[in-house]
Amino acid sequence: MPVISPALRDTLEDLDRRHHLHPFTTHNELHAQGTHIITRGEGCWLWDAQGRKLFDGLAGLWCVNVGYSCAEITDAVHEQMRRLPYYCSFFNTTTEPAIRLADKLASLAPRGLGHVMFSNSGSEANETALKLIRAYHKLRGQPQRTKILSREFAYHGVTLAATSMTGLPGCTKPFDLPLPGFIHAPAPNAYAAHRESDPVAYGQWCIEETARIIDREGPDTIAAFFVEPIQGAGGVIVPPEGYLGKLRALCRQHGILFVADEVITAFGRLGEWFASELWALEPDFINVAKGLTSGYLPLGATIVSDEIADVLIHSGYLAHGYTYSGHPTTCAAALANLHVIERDRLVEHTRDDLGPYFQAKLRAFASHPAVGEVRGHGLIGAIELLPREGKAALTPTTMLGGKAAKLAREEGVIVRGIRDLIAMSPPLIATHEEIDFLFAAVEKTLARLWD
Repeated sequence: MPVISPALRDTLEDLDRRHHLHPFTTHNELHAQGTHIITRGEGCWLWDAQGRKLFDGLAGLWCVNVGYSCAEITDAVHEQMRRLPYYCSFFNTTTEPAIRLADKLASLAPRGLGHVMFSNSGSEANETALKLIRAYHKLRGQPQRTKILSREFAYHGVTLAATSMTGLPGCTKPFDLPLPGFIHAPAPNAYAAHRESDPVAYGQWCIEETARIIDREGPDTIAAFFVEPIQGAGGVIVPPEGYLGKLRALCRQHGILFVADEVITAFGRLGEWFASELWALEPDFINVAKGLTSGYLPLGATIVSDEIADVLIHSGYLAHGYTYSGHPTTCAAALANLHVIERDRLVEHTRDDLGPYFQAKLRAFASHPAVGEVRGHGLIGAIELLPREGKAALTPTTMLGGKAAKLAREEGVIVRGIRDLIAMSPPLIATHEEIDFLFAAVEKTLARLWD
């Protein structure tokens, strides 16, 4: 694809500045430096309006699992658009792609999770779970169970209730959230708590503190606990050994439903179809999006346990859903995407080959003087960054992550800057050579960060 001319690029940047409100953006900063316009993608690579080739070390937003320009997905979308571009799943009606995708997800999900409700995003998948949970408890004669537990550093989306579950002040404070009834327990972020020397002990403290919060709030008032198996946008927080199992047991002890937010972790990124399988979580709900279509089209899904679905199904009119729930074209994209993941054995490839290779390259940075900690699993990882003065010199305004992400882009790779860390989650189709390129650029970035 030809490079966009300077005149067209200037026009697009001007229109963007005049009319486009970007998500998660400081607009004055954006327009001072100019909008970064992406024009093309192929495999693990992107090209921008200036013709620069960039390795996408974040897979879009943790989502482009099969890479860009996958012909199977684009062909499936084209064929579905020609046959039936849209019809809803309201009014006792639906379409073949929605039926087949629900069946496929039920076959892939852990045992006992055999029902699916579709939405348009991870935020909506979580919002859907929240409403179904309230309905379920009311139908079971426990309407007082309305409180929701989540964790600090959590990210569950940007709708009003999903933001209330999110444990990142930058997401909640500008909107005077969370709403009442949303409670945050500590996350096992041992590095942030200066307990990195013994993450298992810190994880145990988090469990004990969570138990105290449950007792304080009243166990019979708590509806559910929403948990990312690995907390992605909060900084790639990997659970210490034993932590998730104890958290699950604590919920069972008090009759609190357990919701696995797998918007990032599902569909192979950790070397399993679901992180819930990796840690034997047996959740009551699994919420997915992102990798469900590899980001090609917007689609979310709330996978519901058969026991809970049975109560909802036999209760009469289920007054929830979206105009685009089970959209046939997005479901066709998902079916093609899942077919590619299965056909090319990308889950197994991540588990047995690419994931271990990525982790070995990541962990080689553990002794770098500009690095405070590395952590990750499968094809997701983070590097905590340090100034020359060391960890004690970090402040809420150092924000080394954003500075490093900008430098990394200049070195030809896209990573995500979060606070004082950079996060990476490349496509599942990356080669060893491409992973080498990613980390070579990261090494140059660290050197420049200390220049």
